Amino acid sequence: ENHIETLPERLGDLTSLTHLFIHNNRLRALPASIGQLTQLEVLDMSHDNRLATLPDSLAQLQKLEFLYISNNEITEFPAVVTQLRSLLYLNLTDNQLTVVDDGIGNLTHLLELRLYNNRITALPESVGRLLELREMHLMGNRLEHLPETLGGLTRLRKLLLRENRLQTLPASMGGLTHLVELDVRRNQLTHLPESMVELAALTDLDLRSNRLEIVPAWIGELPNLQKLDLRWNGLVAKTEWMRVLEKRGCVVYI
Repeated sequence: ENHIETLPERLGDLTSLTHLFIHNNRLRALPASIGQLTQLEVLDMSHDNRLATLPDSLAQLQKLEFLYISNNEITEFPAVVTQLRSLLYLNLTDNQLTVVDDGIGNLTHLLELRLYNNRITALPESVGRLLELREMHLMGNRLEHLPETLGGLTRLRKLLLRENRLQTLPASMGGLTHLVELDVRRNQLTHLPESMVELAALTDLDLRSNRLEIVPAWIGELPNLQKLDLRWNGLVAKTEWMRVLEKRGCVVYI
């Protein structure tokens, strides 16, 4: 939170450093010597910096677990990030990304992925290899579809997809058996895949501002649903199964 525009090459001499916070500055580039910080576990270069690229030497940070690169000027997904095999958390929000590198599937230890407020139109099938993933934040992009491999993320608990351009959800959605929260408001959905009846852990389902004219009755079979939001879809009245949900303690908005 200063006005730092450059970092010295001698930063690389701090070889025992484990945490580096350089967010809220005016950085336009990182020194190549940052790759010498091989003990680094946390690197935060987010907010109000002006980074457009990352140095290839970043790939040497094989102990890095938390990487924050939000609010910069990155237009191409930095391929070097896909080589950081120890990453648990990756935040590339509020940039200008249009494509996600297929190599993201290499980050097999990743627990949380934040890519919201970019211009991403599609996800690669390789996201299905992120088997440890618990949260995926993708709101505010231009996604038109999702890969069927998404259904393999059986440990995913939170999937946030609001403000995209989705017309359908993959049939494999039923595989997300640990999903607790699904937010797909402000998309263009006309129907939901029947496989979603398998989402037994789901407590919060937000379907606001889509194009649903009929909501499938199987939603009423979701055993742990606590909140169902159907506003601004063209629906005019609650059905019998919605009233049953309410009697069970679920809050239903229509």
